[in-house]
Amino acid sequence: MTAANSFLILKYLNPAWYFNLIPENTGTFSSCYFNSSCMNIPEDQKHLVKVDERYKTKTARELDMGFQAWNRGVMLEAIDADPDKLLHKENLSVEDDYIFIRKFYKRHRVYYFLIKNLLSLRNPSKEIRAFLNTSDVQKDTLIHPHAEYPEYDSFDSPMLKQRPKVSVIIPTLNRYDYLKDVLQDLEVQDYSNFEIIIVDQTDEPNKDFYNDFNLDKKVIFQQGKGQWLARNEAIRNSNGELFLFFDDDSRVEKDWITQHIKGLDFFNADISAGVSLSTVGDVIPENYSFFRWADQFDSGNAMVKKKVFDKVGMFDRQFDRQRMGDGEFGLRAYLNGFRSISHPYAKRIHLKTGTGGLRQMGSWDAFRPKKFFSPRPLPSVLYLYRKYYPKDYVANALIIGMLPSLIPYKWKGKKFLYPLSAIAAMLILPVLLMQLRISWNKSSVMLKEGDKIDRI
Repeated sequence: MTAANSFLILKYLNPAWYFNLIPENTGTFSSCYFNSSCMNIPEDQKHLVKVDERYKTKTARELDMGFQAWNRGVMLEAIDADPDKLLHKENLSVEDDYIFIRKFYKRHRVYYFLIKNLLSLRNPSKEIRAFLNTSDVQKDTLIHPHAEYPEYDSFDSPMLKQRPKVSVIIPTLNRYDYLKDVLQDLEVQDYSNFEIIIVDQTDEPNKDFYNDFNLDKKVIFQQGKGQWLARNEAIRNSNGELFLFFDDDSRVEKDWITQHIKGLDFFNADISAGVSLSTVGDVIPENYSFFRWADQFDSGNAMVKKKVFDKVGMFDRQFDRQRMGDGEFGLRAYLNGFRSISHPYAKRIHLKTGTGGLRQMGSWDAFRPKKFFSPRPLPSVLYLYRKYYPKDYVANALIIGMLPSLIPYKWKGKKFLYPLSAIAAMLILPVLLMQLRISWNKSSVMLKEGDKIDRI
């Protein structure tokens, strides 16, 4: 894969974003990277993407257009694009970076960008001059206006008429009370051609529990523990053309399966990434309230065509009992040219219960260790970063992840505390370096072992 030549702030603040990388040897792929020499914005969506003439270079203008397009639901594609031709050769000016960050990020990010560049020994006079010269650039609303697809509602899906077999895959561990609601929701789905593959890793399973449900189901009682172990075993035992991944503590509406299939068909996509809410009655976040290319894969609410697994393999078992296994699979699918949509109508309520499931097997947070001598971050995080991203992206990902992790989890969303994390980092720097070293060494072992990706 190739790192995109893009705005520095994307590398600083979102270094592990899928779209920072350009797929190679895949033909057509979804993109937020725009180059007018080999790509086009659809005629009926050009009004959504504005050309900003304040930029000093054509490269910046077109990168800005691609960023607008992706965030506003314009489904850009690089069609049979050679990465060497797709990537802009012209370098961005210093002012270009400051214009971009002032347009799309909050003010404190602008100061972070300036300070980081000065500490990185970039030319201070150029940085300060660009910072001052762009002070009149006002913040833009990134997701307004966004693409509307009104024809979706009336779309008479050929795929739904063909009624492909769907395999709903549910790993479970000590959550029968919640799994009961899950199975009851599936009993009333308006799409009927599906099977359920449940992998039960409970130490003393209640085998009679499953007799109460009128569903086409297969229950596998598995001795080992691991969410990717479970999902891979379910895939092997599935008969479906489509795999629908679900959690054992979630609730869905009766058209959940229908919406996933319809979305795949309408957009000719390979993956439908549904939306997750935390409580009943929650409003879908605005940036997830419309269709766009997905930049994440949630194994608790996603439908995947079988051909994706046929080409890229199943989930990497290096991530068992750790974090980011679904993120790695989503990235691997993207780098192989598969198209994934963010689907606002295929939603679920994820209860995130306090017992059972992943909480029994590891940490909910990749950067907050439970013990003093535990690795920070989890080794699987560094395994993912180091496997796919350039070294400077890895360094930025560690900075962005480790500093906020010094704030207690219960105050995780209190952004006004973030400056204190920098002070805390200086005070406990030897501890952080020790934890990072432990993680780095463990991830090195994982990388030396190689992936644990089985084929169907």
